[in-house]
Amino acid sequence: MPTQNVVTIEDRRVLVATDPEGKAIKGCPNVGAAIKPCMTTLKVAVGYSPFITVEHHSISLDSVTGFTDGTPPMTVKYKVRHAGQPFVGEQE
Repeated sequence: MPTQNVVTIEDRRVLVATDPEGKAIKGCPNVGAAIKPCMTTLKVAVGYSPFITVEHHSISLDSVTGFTDGTPPMTVKYKVRHAGQPFVGEQE
């Protein structure tokens, strides 16, 4: 759930730092004997805008990636699959 109520795109609130962190993960493919499946997102490694902020929080870009709580520790990553809107993007 977005934590800010100021900026929307197509009636959806924009995610800001730290919205993507500590969220439940559905359908983790990391399964097997002695492997803990990824259940929760951890701290974002990359993907917060260095230029655009909302209420002093960097916005989350469609390039957000970070690690999960799955095993082995600090090896199972998550990334954005669908940003939820196609209108605003990051220039490369």
